[in-house]
Amino acid sequence: MAVTVLLPGPLRADAGGQRALHVDAADAGTLGDLLDAVAAAHPALERRIRDETGQLRRFVNVFVNDDEVRGLQGVDTVLPAGATVHVLPSVAGG
Repeated sequence: MAVTVLLPGPLRADAGGQRALHVDAADAGTLGDLLDAVAAAHPALERRIRDETGQLRRFVNVFVNDDEVRGLQGVDTVLPAGATVHVLPSVAGG
């Protein structure tokens, strides 16, 4: 079963215009593993989500199903099979 990564409009260009990415659950044990798999296919997207140390950028919110990962184990959060991961960059402006 695959893990689905949902991307908002601002990130889709870095994923070939795709709204959703499907990653084999075997490649997605943790959020970090999932992001490694996404980075292999879409390196530009990786730079928008994680910093040089592999941690989530502070202005990016990631949810596994309905839970924000910073309230869980961050990139070490274990992904259940069939999980949906939402990647949401913060929006600022005035």
